[in-house]
Amino acid sequence: MSTLSDALLGGATPEEIERIPLPAEFLAAHLRVEDSEMFRGVVDKDVRKSLRLGPVPMPEPAPDEVVVAVMASSINYNTVWSAMFEPIPTFRFLKQFARQGGWATRHDLPHHVVGSDGAGVVVRVGSGVRRWKAGDHVVVSPVHVDDQEPATHSDGMMGAEQRAWGFETNFGGLADYTVVRASQLAPKPAHLTWEEAASNTLCAGTAYRMLVSDRGARMKQGDVVLIWGAAGGLGGSAVQFVRNGGGIPIGVVSSERKAEALKALGCDIVINREQLGLGDDIADDPERVLEVGRRLGSIIREKVGRDPDIVFEHTGRATFGVSVFVVRRGGVVVTCGSSTGYQHVFDNRYLWMKLKRVIGSHGANLQEVWDTNRLIELGHIAPTMSAVYPLEEVAEATRLVQTNRHLGKIAVLCMAPGRGLGVTNPELRSRIGEDRLNPLRGIAAGIGV
Repeated sequence: MSTLSDALLGGATPEEIERIPLPAEFLAAHLRVEDSEMFRGVVDKDVRKSLRLGPVPMPEPAPDEVVVAVMASSINYNTVWSAMFEPIPTFRFLKQFARQGGWATRHDLPHHVVGSDGAGVVVRVGSGVRRWKAGDHVVVSPVHVDDQEPATHSDGMMGAEQRAWGFETNFGGLADYTVVRASQLAPKPAHLTWEEAASNTLCAGTAYRMLVSDRGARMKQGDVVLIWGAAGGLGGSAVQFVRNGGGIPIGVVSSERKAEALKALGCDIVINREQLGLGDDIADDPERVLEVGRRLGSIIREKVGRDPDIVFEHTGRATFGVSVFVVRRGGVVVTCGSSTGYQHVFDNRYLWMKLKRVIGSHGANLQEVWDTNRLIELGHIAPTMSAVYPLEEVAEATRLVQTNRHLGKIAVLCMAPGRGLGVTNPELRSRIGEDRLNPLRGIAAGIGV
């Protein structure tokens, strides 16, 4: 541990934090450029073989950036993609970013520190940062934008230079320290622990934009929302936003254990994929797509009396054709990912003749992140964290997500020495209740710490 780390964990004042030098290097989960071809021709691209843990140099922060001591982070599917070097090695993203010149050149390194979630303490602020100071407790949005792009001022997600921190940029969150733009920060909810707070920004913000924002599906009270992969980090957040907004969530899961988890999140209507006969190869057979769609539509109408108004999509190729078929006339399929494959196949007759819409969604702009954070601060939305791993076991935690053996979000303790730390409003935490804040913990017994 460095002197700064010791001071932070010992409760140092902001003035003391500023006086202590940053360490020359720090511990981080990272990839190495020389490993980029290691999985060529390999069927099981086991991320435990590519994801390394070791010291990396501390980068110098730019004037609009802050250095955050990361107390906790979490695993997202983009870290799985990074560690598999798919669809392309992320070092190409870093080189592309570096071509901007200036401060961006720091990102083009032979190592890539990954991770797109984080909660921690600000330890340095650049000369151009006004709204944050050393000692502030923050969460980090994964959306890295260029505030000098005109489109960014309409919607941060629309700028051509928008990137995913820790995936398309370097210095990600699965580390003891990270360097981020001040425009990525929001206050850490005071009633949450470090690991709970670190489990929200990417998935909850993405789900908010997809469902609630005026740039997404614009969900209304009473809307029926079909949610694929509903027991994961994205799906678990989506279930809560639907319930909080007066909608009716219908979750699709792949096992009874995940069905139990979904009910703990407040989703009363749960469908097991086995009921549908849905396999990953279904997209190659148009008749099977329609057959599964009719079966799913029949189940939904039996349970709620109508077809879904919105389908929440992030699984991609295996489900997309069914989603387009099953959503009601004039309904919306909103998608933010393709974990089963990017090449979607669907019967376009059911899109154009029934006036349906497909909306692409990605991340969340800073206002949407703050709106999401406010709902978390109020206790309306709870973390979907199910397990916690130490940074030393980050590769094993990532493997859980890669093999779909996880529930909700898997948190990773970075600088925090243990679970349960970081709460600065215990009264609010007590009012909300531990069960409400950790609905998936008991279900995931035996996983993590």
